[in-house]
Amino acid sequence: MSQELIDAITDMREEDALKITNELLDSGSSPLDILNACKAAMDVIGKRFETGEAFIPELILAGEMMTAVSDVIKPRMAETSASEKLGKIVLGTVEGDIHDIAKDIVAFMLDLNGFDVTDLGVDVPAAKFVEAVKDTGATIVGLSGFLTLAYDPMKDTVAALRDAGLDVKVMIGGGQIDEQIRDYTGADAYGRDAMAAVALAKGWVEV
Repeated sequence: MSQELIDAITDMREEDALKITNELLDSGSSPLDILNACKAAMDVIGKRFETGEAFIPELILAGEMMTAVSDVIKPRMAETSASEKLGKIVLGTVEGDIHDIAKDIVAFMLDLNGFDVTDLGVDVPAAKFVEAVKDTGATIVGLSGFLTLAYDPMKDTVAALRDAGLDVKVMIGGGQIDEQIRDYTGADAYGRDAMAAVALAKGWVEV
């Protein structure tokens, strides 16, 4: 993992972050390793936010930097994308949370591994997840949340999906998520990273 890239992102040096990303790709670094470095940087920024050392403008700028880096990486990864779709997934960052880098990494890896992903974006209310599942016929829902304030919206979303009588599997993931939070929210599983999300999704569609 590139500490140089992590430092550029946490220092809010967008031009340097893009330059380093291109240099890493040209030198043969794995796109997934670069995305993991981005996630590590966002972990640092998220902790700063929760301790009052960073504020909403920094979160927004960091998100914009992640989008720019992802735009550089995606064409390199798309070359290996799977063509046959295994299943449909609805994905989004829950209401009250505007972090998208972890979600974007998961969405991209699921797409590469053969899933039809409907990405609802960030700050998504429970009703919108329910509506999207009904519209798409998805059998899997992924809820992303980076800050601790995401726990209750995750729980509410899982409850809304169940109350609507939808037969879906729900995975959660992000910053502080662990098995205890999975139990609190009522989700079926939590994924530690993008590859864990892919493994969970594949396991569910093969059942």
